[in-house]
Amino acid sequence: MDEDLQRTLRPLRDRIDALDAQILDLLSQRARAAQEVGEAKHAAQADGPVLRPEREAEVIRRLQQLNPGPFPNAAVASVWTEIISACRGLERGMTVAYLGPQGSFSEQAALEHFGHAVQKLPCPSFDEVFRAVEAGQADVGMVPVENSTEGAVNRSLDLLLNTPLKILGERSLVIRHCLMSKSGGMDGIKAIAAHPQALAQCQGWLTRNYPDVERVAAASNSEAARMAAADPSVAAIAGEVAAPAWGLQVVASGIQDDPHNRTRFLAIGYIEPLVSGQDKTSLILAVPNRAGAVYEMLAPLAANGVSMTRFESRPARTGQWEYYFYVDVLGHRNDENVASALATLQAQVAYLKVLGSYPAP
Repeated sequence: MDEDLQRTLRPLRDRIDALDAQILDLLSQRARAAQEVGEAKHAAQADGPVLRPEREAEVIRRLQQLNPGPFPNAAVASVWTEIISACRGLERGMTVAYLGPQGSFSEQAALEHFGHAVQKLPCPSFDEVFRAVEAGQADVGMVPVENSTEGAVNRSLDLLLNTPLKILGERSLVIRHCLMSKSGGMDGIKAIAAHPQALAQCQGWLTRNYPDVERVAAASNSEAARMAAADPSVAAIAGEVAAPAWGLQVVASGIQDDPHNRTRFLAIGYIEPLVSGQDKTSLILAVPNRAGAVYEMLAPLAANGVSMTRFESRPARTGQWEYYFYVDVLGHRNDENVASALATLQAQVAYLKVLGSYPAP
């Protein structure tokens, strides 16, 4: 390297080193303050949940508003999620359940949402994720609820209907599928395994490139990666992080048919977040099977100025062509306009369940 450039860079690198030391010292001070919060709660015998979604959302939003740049706001969210996670872990450890095994998109969503300072509990099915949190084996869970290409994840919707758990947060991931195998090639491959949703999201690409290779449904994409690791005649569709996790090599990247493919995940648990100032509320509704019933169901939202952001229907399985409606609205259930709309709905619909109010991303 040119000596003049070296002389120019040396003081800049020294300055970066000094700033890093200051940041580290401030992080240690923050961690000690978090420990003192935990000690104060314990002394007051007010040991509540260590996770406070509304507080964590408020911290990140405030910092993004204060951010003068050029450090990007998206990076502020990522960095402080990990800082909060590490400090939360000093107060008390937290276990997160998700659809496994390792290398799944659900794991990625869980770690992006709660940070890496958590105990991971991979589960073999969505049912087991709910069961683990309901039974106290995990503090929180993370499940997919809808995909921009394939729509609702129906099993998650059905489980939300009957669970006592609440929605306490959400995370949206860009889903970039990769085809992978043990050898890094497709010679000798007899089957391509993936979760049915992933197979559907990649069906156009698979039909063009490997129309004669059998497609096998797996419990999850990471389970498909495990299958491929165990059997060299099987290739898997999974996220890129699954390849090193299972000793596989990527054959092709970005094979999803929609380049903007995204999946929305929900964080679930017994915690009920307070108002954060920028919230969302999720509901399940059912109405009598008569003309105009759905219109009447939505009227209280419009009358109270409550914006609806999602409307999804699922059969009630009564054999009578009745449906449950899954609705997301802007605002917290304790906001005056939302509370008024919910009170009116409660009086006129056949069924109402508030799945939770939580910070909107």
